[in-house]
Amino acid sequence: MGRGTLTKEVQEIAKKHIGREIDRTELHLIPYAQYVMVNEQRLDPNKITGDERKILRKWKDAGLVEGGAGGFSITEDFWDFACDILWQAYVKREGEPIE
Repeated sequence: MGRGTLTKEVQEIAKKHIGREIDRTELHLIPYAQYVMVNEQRLDPNKITGDERKILRKWKDAGLVEGGAGGFSITEDFWDFACDILWQAYVKREGEPIE
């Protein structure tokens, strides 16, 4: 199974942390959000697609993240969500793909 694959396990983590399932685009945005936080702490608008902007809006509306290009911040809950998702989808990589 490849890195960054949606699986039942990934969806269970998403439901546990944010109360809903995620799609592939959201799954692939999570590592970028985590990278930004441990490095420059501001989003690069040139690296964000329209679909990803919609996901960022969902995260902002849920109170998980704030800001963007002028300065990006996340909650501890979002950090825990991101770490759990990254472990399952990019490191552990177990489970059957649901795509």
